[in-house]
Amino acid sequence: MSERGVGLQWHDAPWPRAFFTAVQFLTRLPVPGGETRDLSTFPDDIKRGLQFFPVIGAGVGLLTALALLMFDRVLPLPVAIIAALAVEARLTGAFHEDAVADFCDAFGGGWTREDVLTILKDSRIGSYGALGLVLAVALRAGGLMALGDVWSAVAALLIAGAIGRLVILAVMAVVPPVPAREGLAKDVGQVADWGTFWRGVMWCAPVVLFALMFDFVGMAAAVLAIAAFVVWFRGYLLRRLGGVTGDCLGFSAYAGMILTTLALARDG
Repeated sequence: MSERGVGLQWHDAPWPRAFFTAVQFLTRLPVPGGETRDLSTFPDDIKRGLQFFPVIGAGVGLLTALALLMFDRVLPLPVAIIAALAVEARLTGAFHEDAVADFCDAFGGGWTREDVLTILKDSRIGSYGALGLVLAVALRAGGLMALGDVWSAVAALLIAGAIGRLVILAVMAVVPPVPAREGLAKDVGQVADWGTFWRGVMWCAPVVLFALMFDFVGMAAAVLAIAAFVVWFRGYLLRRLGGVTGDCLGFSAYAGMILTTLALARDG
C-alpha cells in the first residue's frame, strides 16, 4: 500500500484519528501525517481521544523507564532518575510541569476568581510557580529514589504514567468546565463522564493488572489518596473558580503521578 493510501486511511477513520490526536496533544512524539492533518476535526477528535489518555500516559512512562534503564548503566540511581525525568519532560514538552507552575502561580497569588483566571493566562512563571514546580518534581524524584532499586522505579514510572492521566478523566467527570472559558476543559468537559473514565481503565487494563500484582497494598493506598485528592480538588475548584480549566487538569495529572509514586514507595 502506498504512503498516500496509509495517510488517507488514518485521516479518514475517526478512531485512529482520535488516538493520534490524543498522542499529539499529550506528547511531542511524531505521528503519521501529523504535519498535514486537517485541524478542523480537532474538537471531535479530542473528545473521542480522551479515553486513550491513560494508555498514552503508560506509553510515556514506558519510554521514561527505558531511558532510566540506560542512564542507570552509567550513572548512580538518583542521578539516573533525574535524567530520566528530564527525558520525560522532553517527550511531553513539559506539558504537565507547565500546568503545575501555572496552577501554583494562579492559586497562590490570585485572591479573586478573576485574578486566578488572569494569572492562568499568563505564560510567565512567578515565585509560587517556580517553588511549586521544584517541589512537585522533587517529590516525584524522591519517591522514585525511595523505592531503592531501578526495577521498582521502572514499574512506578509505568504505573504512575497511566494513573496520572486517569486522574484527568476523574476530575473531568466530577467538575464542569469554567463557564465562558476557552480551552480543553470547555471543549470536552461535557462529554468526559464516568463512562469515559472506565473506558480509559479498560484501554490500560494490562497496566492496571500489573500494578495490582506489583504492589496491591501500595495501589490500594494510591487509590484512596487519589480519591481523597479528587474530592478535595472538586470542592476547591468549585469554590475558587466554579469549574475546571486545562491547567487545573494538567496539575491533577501530576498530582496523581506524585501520589501513586509515594504510595508505592511507602516502605522504601
